[in-house]
Amino acid sequence: MTETSTAPETTAIRTELLIGGEWQQPAAGERMDVTDPATGEVIGEVAGATVADVDAAVTAARQAFDDGGWSRISGRERSRVLLRVAALIRERSEELAQAESLDVGKPIMFTRMIDVPTAADQFEYFASLAQHLDGAVRETPLPAFAFTRREPRGVVAAISPFNFPLILSSSKLAPALAAGNTVVHKPAPQTPLSALLMADILREAGVPAGVYNLVIGPGPELGDALVRHPDVDMVAFTGSTAVGRIVARTAGEHLKPVAAELGGNAANIVFADADLDKAIGAVINAFVFNTGQFCMAGPRLLVERPLYETVVGILGNAVGGVPLGRPSDPGTVIGPVASRVQLERIEQMVQDAVAAGGTVVTGGHRVELDGGFYYAPTVIAGLDNDAVAVKEEVFGPVLTVQPFDTEEEAIRLANSTAYGLAAGVQTGSISRAHRVANRLEAGIIWVNGWAMLDPAVPFGGVKASGWGRESGPEALESFTRSKSVIVTIDPEDAA
Repeated sequence: MTETSTAPETTAIRTELLIGGEWQQPAAGERMDVTDPATGEVIGEVAGATVADVDAAVTAARQAFDDGGWSRISGRERSRVLLRVAALIRERSEELAQAESLDVGKPIMFTRMIDVPTAADQFEYFASLAQHLDGAVRETPLPAFAFTRREPRGVVAAISPFNFPLILSSSKLAPALAAGNTVVHKPAPQTPLSALLMADILREAGVPAGVYNLVIGPGPELGDALVRHPDVDMVAFTGSTAVGRIVARTAGEHLKPVAAELGGNAANIVFADADLDKAIGAVINAFVFNTGQFCMAGPRLLVERPLYETVVGILGNAVGGVPLGRPSDPGTVIGPVASRVQLERIEQMVQDAVAAGGTVVTGGHRVELDGGFYYAPTVIAGLDNDAVAVKEEVFGPVLTVQPFDTEEEAIRLANSTAYGLAAGVQTGSISRAHRVANRLEAGIIWVNGWAMLDPAVPFGGVKASGWGRESGPEALESFTRSKSVIVTIDPEDAA
């Protein structure tokens, strides 16, 4: 165990798991370090769960679901509880923002403006939908009254990643709970702090014991135990495509549904008729936001040839001026990446890109600051479409730039990746915007902007970026199942 530094007062760290409504020590008494990406220092410890703790959490969730206290109460009552969750998130917004910034290395400006408000919005939005889990009456020629109803699936294993711990947990918890499910939540072991705070908030808001359970521990071991557990009815997973394949394979063996939001490698297409100032803003935002650690990032820039040299030159001059620094500085836009492993991976991918013939226009190096995991925002030109940095998700502040000559070529290049989470079209032509968006293989397309999201808008991928949708009414399709009821109408009874 390494020597720890002092965490800020706002990030008092619990060392227990929440199982069956009670904070408990892990069965084996294990602990895990929590590291500050901005300094590389250990700031505290959290509980390290084992498979025994997973089993206890699933048992608690199963009992809570089978007892029916949450699933069988009215949607209106569940709505009231979720609205209290949203209110408490807002009341404790600064505490959550500080924890998320410290844990992930996110600039505090963004955790205050985006992460915490989005989490509150998720619970508010699904609180409203909890009151409208309606089925439908179906007209048939049968001598019967036929209707459908939506029912919760049961126990949901919610597995969230390290890059947006608060948002990507809330986007699972809110619809799962709104639909009447019970949940066992496993956050990424690197970033558990906001999950611990949210567990407190859910309890305080009145979520019954066992309806929400929290286990923190090593990803592969606990994740596998959750997915395989016979009392888990559904898996909601966000993470890499490689791990997603394992989750899907394991869940498939046990015939349980999975909602999976996986990796991305989005193309951002800039046509010659685009508003250049707005397009450049969207391009930079698309690859530096969250230090490039978001699956809907736009790390592949495709520029129509008449603008290509101009855009590369502007990026070379502008990107280095994007404020990089300590997450606690309100002016910081780019913070550290989340771990030393991720920093080394980004560094290696840039080195491989240069070896493959790429030219570093700006960046391409670590930034030494407080011993943290910082990498300069980097633009690389001159790569072929089969270069690893073009084909694979970098998951850091790295942008590759490629020219194209025709609309058809732009669409072909954009769709040439295995992923299909997001894409962007920067153009002054509304006809082109619709035409190109219709042909891009991605779950969400932004026109003349990037990364605009709302809880009302479904989000998810195609191809290697997964299936199922988070946000919007579509999310409830993942967390519920349809039941048909056909009531025979006896003509004599009617008489």
